[in-house]
Amino acid sequence: MADAKLSAASLPAHASPHPMANPGYGKRSAPGQRPGANLDFAHLPPREAAVAAYIDRLPDGAGISVKTLAKHLPYGQCALRTVLNNLHRAGHLRRGRERLETDSGEFRWITRSWFARTARDDDWWAAFVRGDVPKEPSADVPRPTRSRAHTLLAALGRTAPALSLSQADCAALAPLVSQWFARGATDEAVLRALTAGLPSPVHHPAALVRRRLTDKLPPEPAPRTLRLLECAECGIPGRPEALPGGLCGACRDGHAPAHPKAPLPASTVHARAAETRSEMSLRRRERTPA
Repeated sequence: MADAKLSAASLPAHASPHPMANPGYGKRSAPGQRPGANLDFAHLPPREAAVAAYIDRLPDGAGISVKTLAKHLPYGQCALRTVLNNLHRAGHLRRGRERLETDSGEFRWITRSWFARTARDDDWWAAFVRGDVPKEPSADVPRPTRSRAHTLLAALGRTAPALSLSQADCAALAPLVSQWFARGATDEAVLRALTAGLPSPVHHPAALVRRRLTDKLPPEPAPRTLRLLECAECGIPGRPEALPGGLCGACRDGHAPAHPKAPLPASTVHARAAETRSEMSLRRRERTPA
């Protein structure tokens, strides 16, 4: 139904292929999308569902600003601004900035518009901003019966026979190993910490492993800012938890802050400074007695 509202017959006669945004900008598909289906946007009002279905069909990099969409859809800019804000609230869209490394090794921030066919809640978007969105298992691939941590512990006896563990030991110690993985440790790093410099003999393998996993736990890695979200209404940047539904508190309450003015060009700043200095010099001469 949503697609029918934006069929070729409903577009203006002068409609042309949807344009791409400048390189590095435009639509970006959020990860972990489910395959497209006819009822993807059935939970949305008809107008929002129609626009969401249209954006969903666009390739990554397509321009999805209000002005661009208004040129290709039978809705005005005001209506489309409302639609995009509603897609924010529904969890299909987020705007923000992403830090990218250039060929020269420097970093720069790029404006992004992330679109999710699968509606996501605020917690999911917060994880996405941190860069640690979990991968969703495919429906065709059976989920593993053992966790990565359990598998490592079960195979520990192959590396160090003195540390052979029982099924119950592996199940009890797996959460401790998972803490290492959560802090960026590799399998090899965990194995080195558990097997290096073992006493002889090892009387209680499970107790020794637990002690080492606890005492040698690496520190939490320093946070890496990969992405920032922006309020869909006023554009102010903020932490994900401060932008539920993609809106800041002021815009949710109907009191949007004034948009900050764009910085003046350097040439304008220098010219105004020169004018000020000239005026001050003139005033000093006028006050100086002849």
